Amino acid sequence: MVDTKAAVPVTVSLLALPESTPAAIYGLLEVLSAVGVVWTQLTGEPTTTRRMDVRIVATAAEPFATVLGPPIAPHEVLADDRVADIVLVTDLVVPMDAGPRGRWMAEAAWVREQHRRGALVCSVCTGSLFLAEAGLLDGLEATTHWCAAALFREHYPAVRLRPELILCAADPGSRLLTGGGAASWEDVALHLIARFCGEAEAIRIAKVFLLGDRGDGQLPFASMGRRSRHDDAVVGDCQAWIAEHYAGANPVARMVRHAGLPERSFKRRFKAATGYAPVDYVQALRVEEAKEMLETTAEPTDAVASAVGYEDPAFFRRLFKRRTGMTPARYRQRFQRIGRLGG
Repeated sequence: MVDTKAAVPVTVSLLALPESTPAAIYGLLEVLSAVGVVWTQLTGEPTTTRRMDVRIVATAAEPFATVLGPPIAPHEVLADDRVADIVLVTDLVVPMDAGPRGRWMAEAAWVREQHRRGALVCSVCTGSLFLAEAGLLDGLEATTHWCAAALFREHYPAVRLRPELILCAADPGSRLLTGGGAASWEDVALHLIARFCGEAEAIRIAKVFLLGDRGDGQLPFASMGRRSRHDDAVVGDCQAWIAEHYAGANPVARMVRHAGLPERSFKRRFKAATGYAPVDYVQALRVEEAKEMLETTAEPTDAVASAVGYEDPAFFRRLFKRRTGMTPARYRQRFQRIGRLGG
């Protein structure tokens, strides 16, 4: 049966204003456009994730200069009247002494109409000033960049400001979401991916772009790459076989028997075809399955170890840490937090 919802992309409008900076807009454009695409390209693992159709929208179609960095080039204009599932306003350069009052009248009317039609409206950093000016945050909680908190309170006292938060859902239905500092666009992106396209895809995108805490380096984000292309049919058949039998005892010896080759010849051909020694290949498969279980279940670490083929939990923990740079418990804490961003 075809999942018709998954076949329909999530429509995302990135609203570009004269005061917008390009970094978050183009960062969001790249990351959200990669949903449902980049993981398969990098790993060869197929997904059925719902895609995102992301457009930059502005009052006029011509590219315009920005205060910081390169120009912004819109894909469409407000008058096109596309109904979006998500509208995003990123960080704005607003003079602290001038204030935002009286700005963005046309854009504010457009966003209010999108919200009335059911769009989830989000902001990043000082973009929440725009949502407040549009009248969408009165009586609700919101966050913003810490440097704009005084300006926010002066001009929008009806908003319940929470500048200590990174993400703030403004209303019970969560159709208004504000993010704190400029880099909070990453948290907003993962929240939206988890919410609209699933927790698993949010975790995959976090791994691809190294979003989140990078204090432990790249290893926690790394995954098994796309299988090497080769013409060795015997090795290819063994790869398909071990993908279903990796958790069994003595997997390399069983692969050798399955291949019907002398052990030395098999190991040489396997390494030449895949770039992995057979034992390293099996360990990589087992660790990838363990990572998925840690990301998506509450199974104890010892049970995860047993499920992927390791009866010695201590050996599994050492192997997992060597390959990922962290313990199974820390890995679970990090990536389950990413998955919960959509909640």
